[in-house]
Amino acid sequence: MDTVRILGRTARIIDLSDTLSNDTQAFEPNQHDIKYIDHVLGLTLGAQVFGLTLEQVKKAVPRGYAWAVEQVTLSTHSGTHVDAPYHYGPQMQDGTPTRTIDQVPLSWCMGDGVKLDFTFKAAGEGITAQDIEQELQRIAYTLKAGDIVLIHTGASKHFKEKGYDHRHAGLTREATAHLVERGVKLIGIDAWGLDRPFSATFPEAMQGKTEFWESHFYGLEQEYCQIEKLTNLESIPMAHGFTVVALPYKIQGASSGWTRAVALVPEP
Repeated sequence: MDTVRILGRTARIIDLSDTLSNDTQAFEPNQHDIKYIDHVLGLTLGAQVFGLTLEQVKKAVPRGYAWAVEQVTLSTHSGTHVDAPYHYGPQMQDGTPTRTIDQVPLSWCMGDGVKLDFTFKAAGEGITAQDIEQELQRIAYTLKAGDIVLIHTGASKHFKEKGYDHRHAGLTREATAHLVERGVKLIGIDAWGLDRPFSATFPEAMQGKTEFWESHFYGLEQEYCQIEKLTNLESIPMAHGFTVVALPYKIQGASSGWTRAVALVPEP
């Protein structure tokens, strides 16, 4: 069990982040590639760094190996990541520029966690404001400003399967508004996206039934951020009373940043 002593209390650390690997390279919509340079090949890099031949480096490093390095090509939306308001559009509805990930307040990215269980929802189904309110009543919790709400769909168990990005329920616009209007600035989900899958929403948008990407676009009316591709939500043993930390990587002018999201669960 991984624990930490923080603010005078001992807390169990639950890792909520997906592992980025080449296993999903063939079907991941946000493409990535990891090239592994092992310790032996690290000697060759050392030769380049020091301007020497490989034989000269081997004399200086008789153990026969040096450092390991990985070269990664990926999207800022690969793996577990935090979306900034800039991801949804260039400006807010009132005309002000949207915040990029390096401008998002860190206070939004750590706070009291609230886990809402929607694992009973089918893939492609919408999670409504009424669903949100019923779940809050079930867990006997009232949202407050600064809470980090985690939407548990159960879809993360499909992350290593082709087509996983169509295997989740998602928030409707009204559900997202219901959370943000109560002071929630960060919403997380254990799925590829916060909205319902494109396979469900795009045909509806073509028919004029709903707005495409409606939960994302709501962020241009009231700004908020999302954590996408969370995992392990089932390991959080309570619906509230824990802390979430999901600090995004600081990338200038970017729409998103990778995060190692964790839940801190107080120990008795």
